[in-house]
Amino acid sequence: MKFIINVLLLLVVLPTFSQNTLKGNVVDKTNQQSIPSANIYFPQLEKGTTSNNNGDFIINDLPNGNHKIVISYLGYETISLNVNLPLEEQLNIEMSPSAIEMEGIIISTPFHKLQSENVMKVEQKKVNDLSAEGAINLSNGISNFSGVESISTGLGIGKPVIRGLSANRVLVYAQGVRLENQQYGDEHGLGLSSSGIESIEVIKGPASLLYGSDALGGVLYFNPEKFAQSNTTNADASANYFSNTKGFDSNLGLKHSTDNFKYLFRGNIAEHADYKTDDYRVTNTRFLEKDFKAGLGYQVTHFKTEFRYNVNHAKIGIPEDIGEQSTFVTPLEPFQEITNHVMSSKSTFFFDNSKLDVNFGLTYNDRKEFEEHHHDEEHEEDEEHEEEEHDEHDDEHEEEVEEAALHMKLKTLNYDVKYHLPELGKFETIVGIQGLTQSNTNYGEEELIPDANMNDIGFFATSHIHFDNADIQLGARYDNRNIQVVSGLDKNFNSFNGAIGLKTDLFENFIARINLATGFRAPNLAELTSNGVHHGTNRYEIGNENLTSEKNFQTDIALEYKTEHVELFANGFYNRINDYIFLSPNGDEIDSAPVFIYVQDNAKLFGGEFGFHLHPHPLDWLHFESSFETVTGKQDDNNYLPLIPANSITNIIRAEFETGSLKKGYAFVKLKSTFRQNNVSAFETSTDSYNLLSAGFGGSFNLFNKELNVSISGTNLSNKTYIHHLSRLKPDGIFNIGRNISFGITYRL
Repeated sequence: MKFIINVLLLLVVLPTFSQNTLKGNVVDKTNQQSIPSANIYFPQLEKGTTSNNNGDFIINDLPNGNHKIVISYLGYETISLNVNLPLEEQLNIEMSPSAIEMEGIIISTPFHKLQSENVMKVEQKKVNDLSAEGAINLSNGISNFSGVESISTGLGIGKPVIRGLSANRVLVYAQGVRLENQQYGDEHGLGLSSSGIESIEVIKGPASLLYGSDALGGVLYFNPEKFAQSNTTNADASANYFSNTKGFDSNLGLKHSTDNFKYLFRGNIAEHADYKTDDYRVTNTRFLEKDFKAGLGYQVTHFKTEFRYNVNHAKIGIPEDIGEQSTFVTPLEPFQEITNHVMSSKSTFFFDNSKLDVNFGLTYNDRKEFEEHHHDEEHEEDEEHEEEEHDEHDDEHEEEVEEAALHMKLKTLNYDVKYHLPELGKFETIVGIQGLTQSNTNYGEEELIPDANMNDIGFFATSHIHFDNADIQLGARYDNRNIQVVSGLDKNFNSFNGAIGLKTDLFENFIARINLATGFRAPNLAELTSNGVHHGTNRYEIGNENLTSEKNFQTDIALEYKTEHVELFANGFYNRINDYIFLSPNGDEIDSAPVFIYVQDNAKLFGGEFGFHLHPHPLDWLHFESSFETVTGKQDDNNYLPLIPANSITNIIRAEFETGSLKKGYAFVKLKSTFRQNNVSAFETSTDSYNLLSAGFGGSFNLFNKELNVSISGTNLSNKTYIHHLSRLKPDGIFNIGRNISFGITYRL
């Protein structure tokens, strides 16, 4: 670490290299008319502008070297080019009209390419689009990705599931750093607010090459909102109301940038009462959340850096049964009180033909859980008497503050250093080092997992090779993880992993992607050291310190046919996991709770996502989308794995239009049909099929020369009573949320 710091200090004082200016013009390819307000953006430099009324643009202070530039505009095909600076002549860009949506830049893979150029299949969605479809929070919204579901405990707690894998098998990144917040537990949610998050990317399948342990099942990558463009100031305020939970969230943001400095601030408050089914409100599914984000950036020609900070405070009820019926928002016992701090620093040093990325992250998760207290009548009478005495002597006595039964603090420092080597012919190559140091400390009466320290370090190299009709990406990585527990347990886990992928044009408009990758996951503290009752699942869990790392090999095949008006896709996978860790009962009971022990067996998961998107000519404003997703998980003895999502099919009809004063208008109707889940483990029950109908519309208006965005959406419009297979309330027969109508407004100042 000291060596890295010394290198960084040396780089800071490097002499300034030449600065470049890029001038260009953007026109329509069919008629050569200028395109105003086109977006011109250097993703690796995080620098951009928009074209003026004549289609002209200019960007200053650009470093030497080969840089990717992306040009996008609604209604046109997104263009990605490599520009070698200095460039003496003007860059003239011709854009082709297209009914297909604009492509986003993929950040979670290291080469920052459009998805159409990516060897690895990555899906990306805008958070605003998920909110427009009625998503109440992030954990609710991620289920809009095909192949992604959520293990839920009401609405306040949700854990991502990617193709049947969850918990420590799915890695979450926020602000460019890995998020560590005791994610091993079913009742531990994301700890993130959708406020200040621009988009979400999903890598399905092992991403250990890029991210190390815990990315065996995939990665959820949350991209923070961008800073304002140079010499501009932006502000916005938004509010959303949700009829089912009588809930709301409000949001206020401000950002400003000069040529060199930039900053942003965003605050959010959300509160929800117990959600309602057709018959009842589900007691204690209420939650409160406060979120604040800030960012500060500095950029000159050959150096850019940014610091971001996020604090998220949430009080979340833990439902147990149907009891009190109210619309109060303050959680009852038992409940969680969680404060999550995320601090990140991202810096890039640009050289003539290479660059160095240096990222640091610090996460501090303060988790408290308060238990429900049961009292007999005599105890209640004593309490009433004590309350009377307390009132009489209020001046002499202070009210005692209840202590948390469970109180853990998890502190994690992680680092990520990547060097992008100069391009050698057709090769783009990155070498890097990643790691973290982590400590878990208990302060409460109970101990779910013991005090412990963990250290990770990984070394990797990956290359992207360009051919005329194909692209290949490959790489290798070595990781070491050490876990030290105060009891004396000291474990080391090592793993070599690799990946190779091919993207090729089989014929015109038909793209094939084949990816082969290995992954691994070291056992977590709960699996190694548990020894007590897990109240959330009503079982006594016993860890196994002899567990070995899970290792997998996955094959992905993605086929995509795309024309201006038709898109077809088929994504299939086969995932073989050796030494899969799971809980199994041993037939004993302790404290009237069944005993479950952690064991290992080989497993396999297979399935995929299939669908089409049609926007018929000349009705380019009309879209038909349909997708089917399926996953099956089995042990080697052919017993099914637990917590595997049911198969489902989603059909959407969507219209996009502009009329009169309405801009960016849209309307949609969506029907998601979930099939009966009969492929269940020995400790699960089957789940019935159901259909959920959603619809919504919205658009933008000009109010006082500023943009006002309005959206109205409804989910479960038929008020269907159903139970999701991954709901932790399923064993108690508690239904999921009923009909919900949401109203949202955003005003850009």
